[in-house]
This record gives sequence, C-alpha cells and structure tokens, in this order.
Amino acid sequence: MSSGNLAARPGLTSAEAATRLRADGPNELPAARGHRLLDGLRRVLSEPMFLLLCVAVALYVLLGELREALVLASSLIAVVVISVSQERRAERALEALRDLSSPRAAVLRDGELLRIAGREVVRGDVVLLAEGDRVPADGLLLESIDLEVDESLLTGESLPVPKRIDAAAQAERRVHSGTLIVRGHGTAEIAATGVRTELGRIGHALATLEPQKTPLFIETRRMVIWLAVLGIGLCVAVVLLYAASRGGWVEGALAGITLAMSILPEEFAVVLTVFLALGAWRLSRQGVLTRRMPAIEALGSATVLAVDKTGTLTENRMAVSILDDGTRQVVLNGPSGELDAGLRRLLGAALAACEIEAFDPMERAIARAARDYAAREALELGDMKLVHEYELTPELLAVTHAWKTGASDQLLVATKGAPEAVADLCRLDPVELARLLHRVEQIARDGLRVLAIARAEVHHAALPSSPRELTFDFLGLVALRDPVRETVPAALSDCHRAGIRAVMITGDHPGTARAVARAVGLDDSRGLLTGQELASMDEPTLRVHAAMVNVYARVAPVEKLRLVRALRANGEVVAMTGDGVNDAPALKAADIGVAMGSRGTDVAREAASLVLVGDDFTGLVAAIRMGRRIYENIRSAMSYLIAVHIPLAGAGLLPILFGWPLLLFPLHVVFLEFVIDPACSLVFEGEHRGPEIMHRPPRDPAERLFSGTMLRDSLLLGIVSMAVVALVYGISLSMYSDGQARALGFIVLVINNLALILVSRSRSDSLAKVLLRPNRAFWVIGVLAIAALFIVVNMPSVADAFRFEAPPAAAAVAAILAGLAAAAITGILRAALQSVRSRP
Repeated sequence: MSSGNLAARPGLTSAEAATRLRADGPNELPAARGHRLLDGLRRVLSEPMFLLLCVAVALYVLLGELREALVLASSLIAVVVISVSQERRAERALEALRDLSSPRAAVLRDGELLRIAGREVVRGDVVLLAEGDRVPADGLLLESIDLEVDESLLTGESLPVPKRIDAAAQAERRVHSGTLIVRGHGTAEIAATGVRTELGRIGHALATLEPQKTPLFIETRRMVIWLAVLGIGLCVAVVLLYAASRGGWVEGALAGITLAMSILPEEFAVVLTVFLALGAWRLSRQGVLTRRMPAIEALGSATVLAVDKTGTLTENRMAVSILDDGTRQVVLNGPSGELDAGLRRLLGAALAACEIEAFDPMERAIARAARDYAAREALELGDMKLVHEYELTPELLAVTHAWKTGASDQLLVATKGAPEAVADLCRLDPVELARLLHRVEQIARDGLRVLAIARAEVHHAALPSSPRELTFDFLGLVALRDPVRETVPAALSDCHRAGIRAVMITGDHPGTARAVARAVGLDDSRGLLTGQELASMDEPTLRVHAAMVNVYARVAPVEKLRLVRALRANGEVVAMTGDGVNDAPALKAADIGVAMGSRGTDVAREAASLVLVGDDFTGLVAAIRMGRRIYENIRSAMSYLIAVHIPLAGAGLLPILFGWPLLLFPLHVVFLEFVIDPACSLVFEGEHRGPEIMHRPPRDPAERLFSGTMLRDSLLLGIVSMAVVALVYGISLSMYSDGQARALGFIVLVINNLALILVSRSRSDSLAKVLLRPNRAFWVIGVLAIAALFIVVNMPSVADAFRFEAPPAAAAVAAILAGLAAAAITGILRAALQSVRSRP
C-alpha cells in the first residue's frame, strides 16, 4: 500500500456524496421509529390512571350525570396528549444521541481524509480501515496490510478472517458492515449501504444506546408497587365504607376511584424516563455522549478520574520540537528549513514508521515536519510500497514498517517507539543505553514526548516474523511538544473542591508525565509509578499504592486494568478514559468507562458508558457537574411527588371518615395532575444548580434515592399540607355552603401545590434564594394554574362541572394565605431539621 495509491484515489466529491445519500438514504438499518408514536399511544392508553378515568366516565353515565361524563371524557384527550408529548420528548433526545454515538468512519472526500458518522457513508466512498474499527458498510478491498476481520456477527465463526487484495477468492477481498477489524489496516471502496448490506439482509440491528434498567428504576419500581398496593387497599376500603355509611355503591365506587387516582404514583416513571433522557441530551451539549444510562447516575458518585495525558490534559496539537542524532540537538522553530543529511535521514525514517494517512496527531506532526524539513526523503517514501507492518504490542513498545523500493527485493525497515524499546532492538551496549536514557530524561523534563528512531535493511524473502530478529541502526530521537490545555488547572481545582481525585495514566516517559502533571497542577507529591513497577506488585501492594499515587507512566493496557480494579477494591467509584482496542477491558471494569470521541476506536466506544467528544478533561468535569445536577433534580422531583400526594389522598379520604361531603371528584384530580405533571417534567428537570453543587463530596453510591431523611422530609411537607387543607375545609363547611366550602378547599390544594413546588426545588437554599433562581417553567405553570383556578371557581358553567360555588372574596384570600402558610411552615421545619442533622 503506497502513499501514491491513496493520492490517486481522492474519493468522492462532497456533491457526489450528497447526491448518493439522497438517492440511497442513510447508511443505517431500519428501526421501529415509525411505530414509536403508536407504541407510546398504546402505553398511555394502558396506564392505570387512564383506565381509572375511563371507569369514572362510565360511573358518571350510570349516575345520569352526562355533563360531568363529557367534561371528564374531554379531559382524557388532554391527558393522552400530554403523556404522549412527554414520551416523544424523551425519545427524540435519545434518537439524537443514537445518531451522535453511532460508529464513525474515516473516508476520503474531495481528496481529504475526514472522519464522519457511519450513517453518512455512501456507495463509492473510499474508506480507511484500522484495528479497532467497525466496518461501516459492505465494500471491496483496494489495499490491505496484515488485515484480519472478526466476522462472527455474520457467520458465528469466532476466528478472525484474513483479508487480502491478491486473493483468488472474491470473498477474501470483501468486507462487511458491522464486522470488526482486529489486526492490520486497509482501504476499501463501499459497494452497498444500509439495508442493501449483508447485515441489512440478515436483519440484525445493533443498539448503540442500551436501554438498561438503572438502579434508580429498580428502586422506584419498588416504591411504585408499594404505593399502588396501598392505593388499591384504600380504594376498596373507601367503597365499602361509603356504601355502608351512606348507601350507594356507584357513588362509593366513584369516591374510591378518586382516592386511587390521588394516591397512584404514575408520575414516578415519567420523572425517571424524562430526566435521564433529557439529562443524556444535556450531557451531549457538554460534549459527552451517553451510551449507557446507569453512567448518568454514577457520575454524581465518582471519586476518582483516571485520565490519559495526551489530548485529555494536553491539546493533542503536537509539533516536532527537537531532533537529536546523538552528536547534536536541533530545535525546530520556523515553518520550514534545511537540515543536514543525518537529521533528514532521522526524520525520513520517523515518517516511514508512521501510517500513510494518519489520524494520530503525533504521526501527523511527524509528517508535517518531514514535508517541511526533509522533503526529499518524504518524496522518496511516496514512491515506495508498504509491504508489512509490525504493530505496537505491550511487549514491544514500537511500531515497525517494511517498505519495498522499486523493483529491488531489498526492503527498508523503519521503527519508532519508546527509547528503551528501540534501544533493545538496536542492541545498544550498557554504556550507550545509559547515555541515551540520560538524553531522553533531559528532554522529557520539559514535558516533551520522546520517540527513538532506527532503521534496517533486509531482503524481502528474509523478512522475519518479529522485528527483534532484525539488525537495526540507531538514528536518534524525535521530541514532540503538546501544549497543556489552559482550562485543565481550573478543572482540577473544581475536582479538588468536589472531593474528586484526579489520576493520570499515560504510556509516555516518566519525565514527560511528571512535567505535565506539575504544569496542570496535578498532585505528584506521592511520587510516580511506572508500568514495570506496577507489574511487579501483588494485588495487596498495588491497592496500597493505588490509594496514594496520582501519576503513572509507561503503563500498558493490562496494568491499566489492574489499576482500575485496585482503585475499585479500595472503595473508589472510578471514571476512566481510554481510546485504544486494548483499553476496552479497563473501560468495562471502571464504574464509568469514557471513550475518546476524536481518537477513540469503535471498540473503545462500544466498551464505554460515555464518549468524550472533544477528548477534553474539562468536558469530563462538566459531565460530573451535570450528573450531580440530574440526580439532585430527580431527588427534588420525587420528594415533591411524595409530598403532594399526601394532601390529595387526605382530601379524598378524610371527608368520608369525618362524614363530610366529598371534597374531591375525578375531575378535580385531573386538574391537579395538569399542574403536577408539567412541574415534574419541566420545572424540576430544568432546575439550575449553583457552583455549590461542586463544593460537596461525591454522593455515596450506596445511598438510596428514597432514603429515610428524604422520606421524613417529604412526609412532613405532605402531612402539614393535608392538615391545613382539612382544617380549611372543615371550618368552611360550618360557615358556607358545600359548593363554597369545596371551592375553598380546592383553592388551598392548588396554592399549596404551587408552594410545594417552590419548597421542593432545593433541599438547602432559603425560599428567597430559590425564588431568585431563574426557572421560567415554574412561573409559567404558576400563572397558568392560578388563571385556570380563577376560571373554575368563578365562571358558573365551569364551576358547576367542578361542583363549586363562588366563595366570598375574603374567604378566598384567606384560603390562598393558608395554602402559602402551610408550605412556609414546612419549609421552616425542614430547615430546622437540616440544621440539627448538620451539627457535629
């Protein structure tokens, strides 16, 4: 595979690609997107709340109250519209994430190498394939270097299949959509996309965003079941009690259904679905894609961020800074220049050990330097053909390429890698090795990445299975500078304040790692450990060191996995970044695996829970901040739901126990649900949290959402509210007509509901601070609820359907103040309890 071959294939133009995309459609398998609206509608129509409303309509018809039946039936339409809209809102967010987190493809367009979404690949695209990539569509190989493909997805065969362009069998030249490149690299021209691929014909669909049941879902489901059983039991008891004390089974059934609707916690599932889906969407706007929902919950509990250096703490904007051939050291400052033959030979060999069309910033930097300072050597390489590649392995940290020069059988072999690995290939004696490592240490102190370069010549027929069998000549060192991201020190300070420990794990030289750690403000006071030192430790010793050391250098993927396991064994909740194929086990082992979006392989993305689009450490810290906010908002919404259902249940049950006229009927509950549902999905979901959310330690992962403290606070809010509603209704019955008393009791319920939203928006802030915090949805819902309340109480035709009579203005004002007072009292009590709990 020669660089000239690629240059001869510029790929499609952007216009051609756009035309083919319109003609053939996106490169994706058909999903059930067209049926999701119907599926959502079917789910809503089968929900208990909807079924109870249908039964209530039937009971009104049996009682001969057709107007109430018609009003309630019309409200069913609104319930369905709101519920389906909420589901679609969540689904649209997830669909957008599926598109964003789909596999990427490296294609040639307009003669340039681009990385695009897999769904945008079209017939005729020239695609570059490398180890760890998913093949985006069916194609025919144009070039292949040691290419092996895992086709088990299609064939069930677990062994990799070699692919060669000179194969007699056409099947060995074909690559298929969804299969995995496990070794080597190559180039293919796409022949079929989407449903026309072999995978499309078989009918497999691969999910990129897994709909897992999170711990929150499991815990919430237990709470819903418990409340549902309680609601059914009380419903039956109310029917029997009403029929026994007042007569009339139909009226008793209506009272029982009203109570069941008041208790039924149907909003709990909506809160989790909407909050997590929109939370994933919000994370995507921070540059973090969610592939597994449990990661959103775990973000708020993260105690350790284990990150790579290159591209995460640094800008991944490399440039060759120093060339050192052992006799002199040259700093490359200008855009171009002339070097002597020895340094040009060094730079040319470094280029020969790079991929031809590289995405790796380090190799791109070497290619730029070769074009600018060793143009003759770069042109000579363009006329050669790459015939073999020895991949970097944990045992040999070097990449070696063998090139065929013209018609000759002689091969030029170039290698680049860790200085100690290349020194071993060159068989340097101890004195030469000590001298080399001293030079490397001096260069690395400035934070530069140091590579050693060597070359050999061999006859084609004598090419061995390992580069260790070759005799290399050591040429020198190439040092690259990668600036530290300016935002990293501030992000590390945020981590420190939030009780999160940052750990750097890199494959670079210890001197480079130490210099970068100090530049970004990462604590290295406990020293540095190398991968070789980690490999020599047993598990107990590793756990001891993992609890203290924050900087690790020359770490192989297998040691990353051991380090992650040691941190987790110490009780840490670990978020770890990775990009390579060999990082996949460590990403899976971490509590939160984070794949690099720009340079990460498809294998790493599939193993990870999150994808960091910009590879930026700041984005990861922002994701943790967002994860804490999402969990805090879910907790606030759940607390509100528990609190608000208590006065509703009391309003349905207490009048029967005290022999009063019924306060609530199904239509009243529907009205209140029109306040409760938007409050959950809009007010609490959109609640902003201040910087204080990163000034507290991580949440204990064992802490339950419905903890004892949360339930006590919620019950306190609800019981006080229920007592005020009962007090106002009881007094009103002694002073006014039943219709007026019912209107006053309902006013208290609605106003108290709005006040409970306000109180529940924060567990720690004062009411004044919460009021000043921007939340447009709260004010919109509040104004609409009060306007609707005024209409149902004062407009006769509507008031009749609610069984209201307009109360005196003074009484209505008193009811409003009573509703506000209930929330104020509970807010003061909760603040007092929190103050007591916070004392040492």
